[in-house]
Amino acid sequence: MELKEKQRKILDEAVQLFKEKGYMGSSVRDLATKLNIKAASLYAHIRSKEEILEWICFGIAQDFFVELQEVQNTDINPKDKLNLFIEKHLSVVLKNPDVTHIYSNEWKHLDERLPEFVELRKKYQQEVEQLISSIYEAEKWELRSPVFTTRFILHTLNNSYFWFKRNTESTREITDEIRDKILFGLLGNQK
Repeated sequence: MELKEKQRKILDEAVQLFKEKGYMGSSVRDLATKLNIKAASLYAHIRSKEEILEWICFGIAQDFFVELQEVQNTDINPKDKLNLFIEKHLSVVLKNPDVTHIYSNEWKHLDERLPEFVELRKKYQQEVEQLISSIYEAEKWELRSPVFTTRFILHTLNNSYFWFKRNTESTREITDEIRDKILFGLLGNQK
């Protein structure tokens, strides 16, 4: 998804607005006010407020898929592959905390493209589940519920931005802390 310069500025302001007021609490007029233009002028650059939500949701989903593909294409031992997946997914979240917040909480307000987005989320979860299952199988670790484990990991990673205030810790420290907590919790004595 390639956005023009003006669309990128609109998106950046919309992210802040949606974070402050929520998607449903925000209006095109609010966005125009933040951009210091008339609401009618926005429609030269966007179809609707929902289009902006689509940019947000589908854009970060694409980022997650790119990182997952990189992990899947690496030829490293299974435990390192799990570490790499956690690091890659978390890097997208920590680079985009406000976008991740909107992606995680506002996606249900997509209307026209909601079924497509739901399928995209399912596909990602299934690919992550396959990755995790293959890692557990290769390491001969017990995996009682691949679905639960996958959801647990994704929920933890997607919501990690809540736990850390910006600029208080480095991304590396945050990544290491979360990765260690996930691996210790999942592997227990097998670590």
